[in-house]
Formats: sequence, C-alpha cells, structure tokens
Amino acid sequence: MKKLSAVGAAAAFAARAALRFVRRYDLRDKVAVVTGGSRGLGLVIARELVARGAHVAICARDAAALERARVDLGGDAVAVVCDVTIPAEVVRMIEEVRARFGQIDVLVNNAGIIEVGPMDLMTDADFERAFRTHVWGPLHAMRAVLPEMRARKSGRIVNIASIGGKISVPHLLPYSASKFALVGLSAGMRTELLPDRVYVTTACPGLMRTGSPRNASFKGKHRAEYAWFAISDSLPLVSISAEAAARDIVDALEHGDAEVVVSGTAKLATKLAGLLPNLTQEVLGVVARFLPGPGGAGTEAHTGAASASAAAPSILTTLTERAAARNNENN
Repeated sequence: MKKLSAVGAAAAFAARAALRFVRRYDLRDKVAVVTGGSRGLGLVIARELVARGAHVAICARDAAALERARVDLGGDAVAVVCDVTIPAEVVRMIEEVRARFGQIDVLVNNAGIIEVGPMDLMTDADFERAFRTHVWGPLHAMRAVLPEMRARKSGRIVNIASIGGKISVPHLLPYSASKFALVGLSAGMRTELLPDRVYVTTACPGLMRTGSPRNASFKGKHRAEYAWFAISDSLPLVSISAEAAARDIVDALEHGDAEVVVSGTAKLATKLAGLLPNLTQEVLGVVARFLPGPGGAGTEAHTGAASASAAAPSILTTLTERAAARNNENN
C-alpha cells in the first residue's frame, strides 16, 4: 500500500510538472494590468512583471500615488486612475490600456482594503465596502478583459486573495469574509475558463512585509490594533518579503497554476486548518481573547499612519517601515 501511494504521489508530481511546462507563458512583450498597483504588493508585482519583459498598466484611486508608481516602474508603464468598485470606471480604464497597447494579455486583481478591529465595531458599510472591493472589483475587471482573451484562446488572470480567504483571522472579519468569497469566485472562474485556455490563478499570501499597515484602517483601540498588526507583519520568521511573494505569484501566473499559497508559514497553517479545522478554530478563539477589546474610537476608522504608539512604529516594526518606504506606502 505504501509503495502504491508513493507511485501515485510521484505520478501526480510528474503530471503537474508536465502541465506547468506545457502551459508556461512567456511574459516578454505581453500587456499586463495590475489593479491596486500604486503601492504595496501591487507595485512590487508590477515591478516583477516589468523585470520579466511585460508592458504594465497600473490603476488605483489616488492619482498622486499612481504617478509616483509610474515613475518608479519607468519605461512605457501606464497609470490610470480607477475605482474598481465602479463598473464604468473599470471599462474606461481597460479601454485606455487597450488604446495604448492594443490588447491585454494578463490581469492581476490586487486592489484591496484592510479594516482591523473587533467584530462588534464592524458595520454593514464595512462589509459592503470589503465585498465591493474584493469580490465585485475583480469580477468587473475579469468581465472587461475576458471577451478578448476567450476569442484569442489565450490569457492569464491572477486574483490576489489571502490566507485570510482560507482561515478567518480574528479582528479581520469583513476582510476574511470577502477574501473567502474571492477564493470561491476565482476557483469557479478557472474551471469554466479552462476550455478557452484562459488560466485563472488564485493567490493566497500569508503575512507580507509590504508596508501596507500604514494605509490600513483600524477601529476601537486603534493604536493597540495597529501595534499587533504591524508587529505581526514585521516578524521575519512569520512574514515574507513583498519581493519574494511577488516572485512566487508571477511564477504561478507564468505556469498557469490553479492556486499558490505564499510563504511556508501560510502553507503550514492552511494544511493544519484543513486537517484539524476544529482545533484551528479553538486556537484562533484563544488568540482573539488576547486582542484589544471594543472601546477607544468605537466604529470610527483611523489609518495606521494616524495610530502610532510606543509599540509601533518601533524596533519591532523596522522591516515593515522599511518596506513602506520602498513601496510607496508613506505618502
């Protein structure tokens, strides 16, 4: 039995390797759109695509941040102001990119928001905003590019979900709920688009040192919330650099993988949650007891930049602060 299992595992590994080889996509001179590409992971992914020879267009809501990112990317990079939660803006953005480059080969749905705080302080508007950004936004963008990809029988789409779309993390309920929905949408789109040779990849990064805590929103005891979140993002044995995450994600895109879970810690956590779901929930329940309770600013949201304390920024958040400076998160 053990021998048969080993043979089966080897056959599965060989089949996957063969598929990855056959489906490998040369990014040189391909046109890639990255939503939420003005800062953080989106900007780092855009840099990785440029390094692999792609022509890149980025979009985001902040015109000033977009222009800084466009200059950072250099070359023929294009930046378009766009709110992905508004379908008409997505269509306009895609049309602008087509007018510049002729066609779109790759779409990376990265635009995202993070709101941190106890469940009791999260409003209906918080959930609606998260779902509009993390589910409807990617859906609008995919619908905008799919007709041409399906007609050509060629295209790549990456949806940036999260480990929070596999394991619901305390004090991130709107974020996790919407990322779970994105994982389901992305996986379903992949299966329906395989006959058209349009490969959809679901990326689930764990904690990354992107610098994003500065631009996340924090409720309740917002300084304490920012402190635990920023420190977690900075721990080298727990988090991964944004550059390493981007390489893994773009590699999965190139090979048409169905899913990529980024970082060893995230892979281990996902496997444990699958094998021991009850224990995982119990452990997360214990973690939740140590997080800040309601109070403080209540339902009013504060950015990380406005939530400084003795704990953050501090020596414990050094790696995150450095990442923020590299990845256009400080302005």
